[in-house]
Amino acid sequence: MTQATLAYAAPSAKAPLAPFSLERRAPGPKDVLIEITHCGVCHSDLHQAREDWGPALFPMVPGHEIVGHVTAVGAEVSQYKIGDRVGVGCMVDSCRTCSQCDAGEEQFCERGFSGTYNGYEQDGRTMTFGGYSQRITVDEAFVVRVPDAMPLDRAAPLLCAGITTYSPLKRFGAGPGKRVAVMGLGGLGHVGVRIARAMGAEVTVISTTEAKRGDAAALGAHDFLASRDREAMKAAAGRFDLILDTVSAPHDLNAALNLLRTDGTLVLVGVPEEALPVQPFAIIGRRRRLAGSLIGGIAETQEMLDFCAEHGVLADIETIAMADINHAWERLLKNDVRYRFVIDMASLGGSAG
Repeated sequence: MTQATLAYAAPSAKAPLAPFSLERRAPGPKDVLIEITHCGVCHSDLHQAREDWGPALFPMVPGHEIVGHVTAVGAEVSQYKIGDRVGVGCMVDSCRTCSQCDAGEEQFCERGFSGTYNGYEQDGRTMTFGGYSQRITVDEAFVVRVPDAMPLDRAAPLLCAGITTYSPLKRFGAGPGKRVAVMGLGGLGHVGVRIARAMGAEVTVISTTEAKRGDAAALGAHDFLASRDREAMKAAAGRFDLILDTVSAPHDLNAALNLLRTDGTLVLVGVPEEALPVQPFAIIGRRRRLAGSLIGGIAETQEMLDFCAEHGVLADIETIAMADINHAWERLLKNDVRYRFVIDMASLGGSAG
């Protein structure tokens, strides 16, 4: 039997989210049914519902920072049992047969992974609906375990913000003896600072405003650089081994590239709505690299959660009720949150009758 599920959905592009009802499938042999306790609010939820990144599927139930408890399992499930603390991130399936999936890089599935929302299951017909809802059914291969040391509400944003920053920091060598800068101190950036610090790097926050200097220090950053201070930027030229660029608004990539030492790397994880011009000499003059990173595979996502639990890395959150989501989105547009909204799904009961 399917499970009637209360949710909030965007009925069309740029429309306010409203109560919605959907049917979750009963667990198949390899599925787990998860009662969602909390769901983080990612900036990409807003971008997709507004069609900032292109045509989208409606009605859309956003949410890919999902945590909760297993309430039912299929007959062949081996990894989880009823009551387990679990999470679901940006993917709910992939082809599982291509070279990328074989390598544990499901986010680069050659057929295309199934997004947790605004996508289709691998059958190409069944729409996916995300975590702004009471429950979700997911194949156990795309579920991760949330360590007991982590409060579920503060762990939820790690299912996107955590893996989005952990993966490139690890891949491009953040660690002892490395100078790492994190550009932007928002939902992604504040987690990135904590992870880079936990990896042993010397961490600097780069922000447009001096107002973030105190926050950067409180998060563990060793230094702060105001990008609008021309003299400070000039003095920092050639300083960093790695820059993690989390900024989703238009900004000057060339000024950032100039902060890299020879063979340094700038990694884009933020997604501005428009193209960012790059001057070739900003790269070739010091053999610098401009790279990009998406999320991470399922195994790496579990690795990230275990790392964060070991080092006490959690997101700073503001908990909201489901009914307040449209107001929260308005505040998100203004960057008026420190640093991540998380929906308490207990507040959803009865609101989508």
